[in-house]
Formats: sequence, structure tokens, C-alpha cells
Amino acid sequence: MITRLTLVNFKAFRRLELCLGPLTLLTGLNSSGKSSVLQAFALLRQSFAFDRITTPAEGLLLNGEFVEMGTARDVLHDDFGPADDLLETDAPVVGFVVEAGEPSQYIAFYDLQQPDEDVMVAQRPGLSRWLELPFQYLHADRITPAVTYPRSRQIAIDRGFLGVRGEHTVNFLRHNAEREIADGPLRHPDAISPQLLDQTVAWMQELCPGVNLQADAIEGTDFVRLSYGFGGTAGINATRRRRPTNVGFGLTYALPIVVACLTATPESLILLENPEAHLHPKGQSRMAALLSAAAATGAQLIVETHSDHVLNGVRIAVKQGVLQPEDAVVHYFQGNGAGTQVVTPRIDKDGMLQEWPEGFFDEWENSLDQLLD
Repeated sequence: MITRLTLVNFKAFRRLELCLGPLTLLTGLNSSGKSSVLQAFALLRQSFAFDRITTPAEGLLLNGEFVEMGTARDVLHDDFGPADDLLETDAPVVGFVVEAGEPSQYIAFYDLQQPDEDVMVAQRPGLSRWLELPFQYLHADRITPAVTYPRSRQIAIDRGFLGVRGEHTVNFLRHNAEREIADGPLRHPDAISPQLLDQTVAWMQELCPGVNLQADAIEGTDFVRLSYGFGGTAGINATRRRRPTNVGFGLTYALPIVVACLTATPESLILLENPEAHLHPKGQSRMAALLSAAAATGAQLIVETHSDHVLNGVRIAVKQGVLQPEDAVVHYFQGNGAGTQVVTPRIDKDGMLQEWPEGFFDEWENSLDQLLD
């Protein structure tokens, strides 16, 4: 498991040291640097993992399968400074240190003569095992309801990757429908079987009671089709199937998150942006229960969220013993336009926060005070 990330001269951060746990929540105002943490992991993965499918050019690949960062001038912190603890050099550098057992150090050099290049010459360690672990990264901009979805064997089946927008989720689910979910926190007790499709249906019913799914290949094409039924259960065809385009955004938007969590292995690294998007409050809370269950199986999740319901759902998971207090890490990013400070409220065994920084999910109380004034 990755226990710490250090960023030097990267985007919003002159220097950031962040402790990580099995389930880490990144919270805070917009443009305070939360997404940069996820992007750092994705950037290293697309640059240095052996299974990358991007250009073979050596160095830090700013634009690739997982993230599109722009050019070197876009990633170098505006007020960059020396990185003497990483490398003795007068040249501006962008640095990353990932601690997963032994620390792995990555240094990318900024070429003052070519600031608009999208590959930065880089030093990296010889072996970084965390780069080869099972990996999912789902952007906030995920798939929307559509008539068809892509059918790629190489991505969805051979690599088991859902796509950064979750665009390969339907094909993955179609191919792996009978794959069994191991007994444990992730296996939903109300599902009619331990198979992936039935487990996915059971967790989706937490978001929309009575819904069921069907994923089918469209013969003679490179596409698959997703349909929803209501009032039945997995394996029982409802009298009328509905296209995703005739169903609200929430179900399709949540589907990749559910499948990513259900198929997490004890060594998986899962990066998620706004898993609560388009979900009602109860659905957001139940999504937090799923995230907690995935972390309890041994996967590591780093989640950017703006939802107090997700936060409270994780706190409930700690109180119920699904997660230990030290397994749930919460970081609050406070940006003031000139920099970012990170506060880390601790969750105790009863699910209570040991501190509540100003601005940290307190808008409900602020609004209530105005209504009662």
C-alpha cells in the first residue's frame, strides 16, 4: 500500500506531503489542488508502467491515456523553488516521491528553452512495484446515457481497464458477468448470487430500488448495449427494457464506480473523482459504504469528493467496524489563491471527527443559522 505522496513544484504545490490510507478522501473548495493528487499518480502510471500503451518516448508523458496535462509550463509550479532534498541542481524540476515500502523518487526536468514540450526528461528508480498493481482511474467526466458503448477486447478484457470515463464498463460487465465476488464486505447479502452481474445489480438497487441491468453484444459491430429494467431482479426480465437514454444520468454515471469497487483486488489502486455525482443523498451515503467495503478487502482508494454524505458514510463505516479509524484518512484542502494548506481531521472509533476546521462541510450549519436568524 502507498503510505505517503510528496509533490515538489507540481501544479498548485511548491511542496506537498500527504499521508495516505486504505481509503483516503480529498475534500475542499474547487481549484484547491485535490485533483492534482490523483493526476500525479495517473501521470506516473502512464509514463513509467510497463503496460502503457502511449508513445514509447522516455520521460514524463504529460498527455496520454490517463491524463492530458498540456505542456511542461502547465505542470511546473509558478513559484517553483529548489528541490535539494531530491537532487542537487540549479535547474527547475518537478518531483514526485511515492512511499510504498521503500520510497520511489521521480524527477522531471523543466527545459527553459522548450517550455511547450509535452514530454519532460526524467529520472526514475529502476523498479517501482506499485506501478504494476491493478489500477483504475475514473474521471469526474464519466460516461453518460447512450444507445451503445465501445467493445474493446484489449482494454476491457485483456487489461481489465474500465477507461478513464468508464466507457468500457459495459463490455467488461458483459464479459465478466459470471465472475464471482469473494465472500466478504463487498458481497451484497441481498444479491441472488455471488456473480458480478447480480452483485452489481444489488449495489445499484441501493441507489435505485428495483433496477436491474442487462449488457449484450451487438452482433456484427464493435459495440455493446446496456439496458435497464425496473421491478425485477437480476436474471428476471422485466416486461419492458429501457435504454440508458430514457433513464436518469445517475445510474449510468454510478455504474463504473460500482464495477470498479466490486472487482477490486487486495492490491488494487483505485482513483475516483466525485463518485457522488448525480446521486441523491441516500445514494451518496450508500456509495460511501461501497467504497469502504472495497478498502476493507485490501484495495487502496483515493477519492476526491465534495459530498458530506460520502464523508458521513465513511464515518459510519468506521463506527460499524468495517474500517479501522486509521484506515480512513480525510484531507481538507484550504486554498486562498496564493497557496494551499492541507488539514487532516482524524476519525475516532465512534466515527467522530477530532477537529472540524472552518469551511469543512459546514455550509449546512451556516445556512441554518441564516434561516433561524
